Amino acid sequence: MYFDDIEYVELFVADVSTASGFYTGNLGFRRVAQGGPETGLVGRRSVLLQQGTLRLLLTQGLEAGDAPSTFVERHGDGVRDIALRTADAVAAFGHVTQRGAQPLREPVVGKDGAGRRMLQATVATVGDLVHSFIQSDAPVGAFLPPGLVPSEAPVLLDSEPLSGLDHLAICLEPGTLDATVRFYEHVFGFRQSHEEVVHTAASGMNSKVVQSLSERICFPLQEPLSSENPGQIGEFLRRNGGPGVQHLAFLTPDIVGCVSQLRQGLSFLEIPPAYYERLESRLGTLAFDLEPLRELGILVDRDKWGTLLQTFTRSSHSRQTLFFEVIQRQEARGFGGANIRALFEAVERDYARAQA
Repeated sequence: MYFDDIEYVELFVADVSTASGFYTGNLGFRRVAQGGPETGLVGRRSVLLQQGTLRLLLTQGLEAGDAPSTFVERHGDGVRDIALRTADAVAAFGHVTQRGAQPLREPVVGKDGAGRRMLQATVATVGDLVHSFIQSDAPVGAFLPPGLVPSEAPVLLDSEPLSGLDHLAICLEPGTLDATVRFYEHVFGFRQSHEEVVHTAASGMNSKVVQSLSERICFPLQEPLSSENPGQIGEFLRRNGGPGVQHLAFLTPDIVGCVSQLRQGLSFLEIPPAYYERLESRLGTLAFDLEPLRELGILVDRDKWGTLLQTFTRSSHSRQTLFFEVIQRQEARGFGGANIRALFEAVERDYARAQA
């Protein structure tokens, strides 16, 4: 209705230098802008990273008790703001607040980091997660948040392993999934596109996916099947101090090459050999070599549109919460429904391994 795409994802972090080093050194992002008190960014220090069409804004609070510092104390480093691009921030803000969204910042006219006219507004969503609405005269992919200036010497890589953002998965408290789906449908004009129920021997989850009409804004929402046996979703909620973004899914045009490169700095979840032994009996003959997928722990699924390849990192977070997915879509529109149980169990094994 009003929202076409994600302008950027902002993470509040304890140390912006350390965090930006992690994303540039291990995930191939390049630093495109930065800001702090010396550039007019009051009480904060931020770095804007980019890779393909994906932009991450990392922000550190400089004073105890400010919003970034309070967020990090409660949750650790994590996603605070999924900023949405809109052609009319005033109309979008009016629409969503009239339909029940809690306003945090009314539309304000200002200038972005390059001096171009912009409007920005912010509303609350789930837990401490917010959505800012960004209306800007900047071309797509060129918006600079206020107070940031372009990097003097951005790091340029020979090749970027990632091309964009596919989705952000959000963990919810038990019993809140349906209400959250209705919130995004009624307030933001999104639609539910997928639904999965996962059972394991010890736990499980309910999951529903909401998407913008453009399909470029996509949130898989997930809750534990029960509060008695909350499983890995409940473990995330406990460690995170409530609901929040569990993982970011990054698109790549070449998942084998991408994961081979990322494994130099990141650890990935282990997939049992039996998964690959059953793969062709489940999907039929595959038009690619299975051996690299087996070696790299890459999962495969098909829907009526095409084939999906995906894999997941182990969490490098101090609380073992936030992690990343790498996904290659060969026309597929789903989310690896047949792989979700394998992922769910792999995350549970990883939590158990970390506690051992």
